[in-house]
Order: sequence, then structure tokens, then C-alpha cells
Amino acid sequence: MSNDTFSAPQGVGIIDPKSDPQYIQFRCLPPGGQLNRWSHIITREHDFPASQAMLYGAGVPDKDMMKNAPHIGIATIWWEGNPVILEFGKIVKRGVEKQKMLAWQYNAVGVSDAITMGGEGMRYSLQSRDLIADSIETVTMAQHHDANISIPGCDKNMPGVIMAAARHNRPFIMIYGGTIRKGYSNLLERDVNVSTCYEAAGAFAYGTLHAKTNAGAAGRTPGDVMSDLEEHACPGAGACGGMYTANTMATAIEAMGLTLPGSSSYPALSPEKARECERAAEVIKTTMAKDIRPRDLLTRASFENALVITMILGGSTNGVLHFLAMANTAEVSLTLDDVDRVSNKTPYLADLAPSGRYLMEDLYKIGGTPAVLKMLIVAGLINGDIPTVTGRTLAENVASWPSLPPEQTIIRPLSNPIKESGHIRVLRGNLAPEGAVAKITGKEGLSFTGKAVVFDKEHELDAALSRGQIQRDENLVLIVRYEGPKGGPGMPEQLRASAAIIGAGLKNIALVTDGRYSGASHGFIVGHVTPEAAVGGPIALVEDGDTITIDAVQNRIDITNVEDVELWARKQKWEPPVAKVRRGALAKYARLVGDASHGAVTDQWDG
Repeated sequence: MSNDTFSAPQGVGIIDPKSDPQYIQFRCLPPGGQLNRWSHIITREHDFPASQAMLYGAGVPDKDMMKNAPHIGIATIWWEGNPVILEFGKIVKRGVEKQKMLAWQYNAVGVSDAITMGGEGMRYSLQSRDLIADSIETVTMAQHHDANISIPGCDKNMPGVIMAAARHNRPFIMIYGGTIRKGYSNLLERDVNVSTCYEAAGAFAYGTLHAKTNAGAAGRTPGDVMSDLEEHACPGAGACGGMYTANTMATAIEAMGLTLPGSSSYPALSPEKARECERAAEVIKTTMAKDIRPRDLLTRASFENALVITMILGGSTNGVLHFLAMANTAEVSLTLDDVDRVSNKTPYLADLAPSGRYLMEDLYKIGGTPAVLKMLIVAGLINGDIPTVTGRTLAENVASWPSLPPEQTIIRPLSNPIKESGHIRVLRGNLAPEGAVAKITGKEGLSFTGKAVVFDKEHELDAALSRGQIQRDENLVLIVRYEGPKGGPGMPEQLRASAAIIGAGLKNIALVTDGRYSGASHGFIVGHVTPEAAVGGPIALVEDGDTITIDAVQNRIDITNVEDVELWARKQKWEPPVAKVRRGALAKYARLVGDASHGAVTDQWDG
């Protein structure tokens, strides 16, 4: 490479042949021998005496462990709102120590999307993905760790740890923190989950929220129903229970071979999840001995698997954004055209929330993700030959797993899909010349034309919905703009609005934004519109009353009543908004982040 490439210091070992020269180069021992390949550089002899002194002070028990034991970083994406993640890290740590290795547990930040949804705090969610990647890369590389086990729980935490793994490219396993159990509403008299709360808020605002029986009586008013949901929708630890973004990413990453089988469908509080944490300590030793690296597993074939299972299960549009970012980091070619191609050939089979009846807890009870993968491998839809962290192929990992029971109703047979092609559609047109991503299951129809109603920020739409100002008497396309990666800043999810519309029963609405929608969102929704409004994309030029047509068959999204010359004239009058956030994490993010059609990454730029 040129002088722009960092060179490793001379000394023991070799320059890691699997490292990317775009990063600082570290020396390590060659594969096939000792497992302390990177830590050996600072623990051998007396080259780094102060490092060894600090390590003894941090808990290395004796000289033999100092000189010979590999160092395993255990990254828990944790805060007290999800305490089980920290406990999983402790289980892994004990398991690593049983294997006569050194375990170093540390945390990366963990923003809760459900808690921040609809508020200004949501702007910090997506940028935390890259902050997680930065944190794990930093600790793994700086501390000369020989391997990493990451334990994420919420939506963007999973791609964050995968992006980190692609950067440091040292032996790695991801353990998904697991899904939450269902809640139960005594007043609605049915199972509920966190998404129910958002939809109920819409029904509450439009006067359609009622207890199932004896509605309006003392203790059974709409306000009482809201309180009941708030107290019982989330009965314990774990990620949101439907095929929302967390479970979308977890199932996809399992299909890519980066977790142990079953990781994505074990509930957080299940005995199997604790046993998975124990087993990971054994498997990471195999991963190290066989020199299995993240970039060995992050391939075109594994990303194809990720896209296929996302379409099969009805996963989140956020998956598209995150797959693009993961592939970008791993130097794997993946574009919106690949998403479109896989969606066109893959049926939608799963009756899972948000648009279906079941949750991940239900899928777990009939065999979980491995049973689904087993079926799809036999059908030729999933590539079972890809390697995995276990040292075996994906097909070998699930071969002994029970098949889906014939009487189950969660996963439809290939002969009777919910939709013959995928629910995620990549749209282009004069409103989104560089792409937009839609979630269209077919239940909403396949096309929509309506009058534009424009909101320059999400909170403006939220306020209109709270006041019951969105009318039912004509088709409306609600445009929410200046909420993209740069313009938000932070590309916040807009579940509060999309769920309120579902809850209020507004069937005459389509939503379009340069921001994102939560995996729990459903309805006729289009996000990730590129170029975003903040850089002068056509979405910035839409005016109230314009006619917008969305066509999920032709994969188009257009302003149909305005000629190109009129759009050009509007563009000449447009002025970029003055950035309101000028310091801190979000200001830095807005300055560095790329567009959504390339994954909204922060470490890639020209020059």
C-alpha cells in the first residue's frame, strides 16, 4: 500500500494477514499455535513491563496466565434498564475463566428505542450504533484482545457489534440478549406488547380506545386502559417481542452464522439463554483455534441469507439500513438493488407482529429460528453451506434441530405464502431518485395515491395526531421531512406517529419520510427517502396539496402533479436550513454521516 497505510512496529510475530490495511496494523502470532496471538505482544518477556504490572493489578492471577492465557473481551451493550445483559456477561466471564482464559468485561452504550421513541432522545439512537462500533473496536484493539464476545439487546446494538467485529476482525461471537415475554392487558383481555401502547395512544386520541367489557365503568375508562397497558405491556427483561428491528437483526445475524444456533429466538429469561452464554465460552476457543474471523463469515452469501430470512419473517425496514452499513464496513458489495432482487424472489411467510398475530416467544415454542432455517435450507432458499462461528456449516448447526411442527400456523408453507414476494420494497422516482425503503405486506394494498400534507419535523405530525386533526375523508400522504441522518440529526424512528395512525383506524393515510420507521411500524409506510431534505433532496420541495403516488408493483414513488420544470424552479428557491445542533455528539454525527441508501455510516468519506 501507499504511505497512507499504517505499518506495524517491528518485533515479534507477523502482521495479521487477515487485517485490513485501512486500519492500524497489529502484529500477532501466526495461527495454529498459541491462542494469545495479539495479547502475547504485550505479555511476552519484559517488552511491556508496565502493561504487565497493570494487568496483574487488574486481576491476572499468576505468571503462567500472564504469559499464556488469551484475553477475551466481553462487550455488554448494557444499562440498568436492561439488567439481564450485564448478568449474561458475568455468565460468559465465568465460562471463559473455566476455559483457562482471561475475561475482560466492559460496557458500550445502550439507548432504549422504546423509551426514547417520539421524543428528542430518539435522535441519539442510530448514532449509538456507530458509537457502539467505535467503542468495541477501540477496546479490542487498544487492549490487544485475542477475541471478542458481544452481547447486544436492542435494535441498532446488533449491527453495532457486527460493524465492530468487521473492523477489528478478531475471533468473535455475538450472543443476542433475547426477546421479552408477552404482556397481558386485563382491560383489553388479550396479550399485549410495547407496540400496543403506541397504537392505543392513537385510539385514545381519536376516542376509540375502550375496555373490552363494561367499558366506561369505574376503573374501566380509556385512561384506565392506558394505565393498564403501561403497567403490563412489558413484564420483564428482553427486547421488544415482535418481528421488530431487534428480532429482525438477531435472526438475520444467526442466518449469517455469527451466533450459536437458537440465539435469536431464545427468550431473555429462558434457561436456554443462560446455557448459550455458558457454551459461547467453549465455542470461542474453537473459533480462535480455527482462526475463524468475522470477515470470513461476512460474505455475499451470508448477506443473501440475512436478506432472505428478513423477507420470510416480515422483518423491519431498519434491517436494510443496517445490512448496508454492516456490508460497507466488511467491504462486501451490497446495494439497494440487491435488497430489491432478493425481495422480488422471496415469499413472505410469517404471521408475526407487527402486521401478524404472533411474537418471537411463540416462534421459540415451535422450534425457533433454527427450525425455520432448517426448512429454508431444505427448500433451497437459505444457503446452508456457509461457515459459522462454531466451525461447522449453517446446515450442520441446525441438522439435529426439530423441524417445524406440521400443525403450527406461525410460518406458512411455501405453497401458501402471505405474499408471493417480499414485503420490503425499494422505491425510486422523482421523490426519491436515490432510493427509498417501504414496508408493504399487501394487506394495505399495493398502491396508494393521495394529497400531500407536509410536516417539517416529526413532532409537528405527532401534535396534529394528538389533537385529532388528521381527517378521514380523503387519501392523504403525510410527508415528514428534515428527519434524515443529517437533518434530524440522527434519523429518528417515527413509531409514535405510525402506531397512532393504526390505533386511530386511519386507513386513508400513507406515511413518507427521510427518517426511519420502527420495526413495530406497519401500514403504508415509506422511509429512508434519499437524498434527504437537509441536502436539498426532492422531498424538501414537496408542497401541501401535491399529489403523491406510491406503486409497490412498479416500485415507484413520485410527485405526479408537478412537472420537472416546476420542481427545478422550487429547487432554485430552496435554502438549506440552519443547523440547530452545532456541538456535541449529534453535531459530530451530522457532519460525518453518509446517506441512508449506503447505510448511514460515519467512517467513510472522500479525500
